[in-house]
Amino acid sequence: MKKWDIIFAVIVLIVASTVASWYFCLGKQDAGQITITVESKLYGTYLLSEEQEIWINDTNYLIVKDQKADMVDGNCPNKECVHQKSISKRGETITCLPNKIIVEVTSGESAELDGVAN
Repeated sequence: MKKWDIIFAVIVLIVASTVASWYFCLGKQDAGQITITVESKLYGTYLLSEEQEIWINDTNYLIVKDQKADMVDGNCPNKECVHQKSISKRGETITCLPNKIIVEVTSGESAELDGVAN
């Protein structure tokens, strides 16, 4: 390798590390927000960064904590909504079909692609 090749490689490494540092440290998005709809009508919009307990039509109980939303109780017969995992990334949802409730993360960090979606 010649002298200019080494200088060029050092400059490329410095620029790449600066861009990577900026992306990982400064480029992170806020936690985001969730939108709750009941019977296709907007029930409310809540920030994931604020810890809160939300009763949805006195039928379902949602807790927002540690920048995640989790349905902890519902009066539906099979309680499938309660058994769904906590949500925190854009596009993730919790659905209670008997009570026609949908909780969706509408902004914030994008969900990661899985092996199926590539």
